[in-house]
Amino acid sequence: MTIQEITPEDTWSIRQRVMWPDKPIDFVKISDDDQGLHYGLFRNERLASVISCFVNQDEMQFRKFATLVEEQGQGLGTHLLNHVLDVAREKGIRRIWCNARRDKTSFYARFGLHTTGTSFTKEGIEYIVMERSLE
Repeated sequence: MTIQEITPEDTWSIRQRVMWPDKPIDFVKISDDDQGLHYGLFRNERLASVISCFVNQDEMQFRKFATLVEEQGQGLGTHLLNHVLDVAREKGIRRIWCNARRDKTSFYARFGLHTTGTSFTKEGIEYIVMERSLE
């Protein structure tokens, strides 16, 4: 397994296949993708998991975190999220956060993220804002 920085375009196919398979590819593009840090986890030289991070002063939001369905449950997402947490610490980030799908909150809780009480619904899916202090 290797993790490296990738382009926004490299993330789009996996984002769509995993998160929004019934939507067109443009649906998974983020307007400020070109301002983000994008990381990909490669397994056997194949891109298997992606995550996009957006830094605003001393905060980092990670978005569009997706692992190919056939690769899920094997620790790839754990490895990639731990890498992002390390990057955040190296950059002096004080708070990391995400909009977690309700059914994924227990995964993020394993990394010390907790729910904030803020939630919203997008396209019929409920999201919970989760955060963690890195101080």
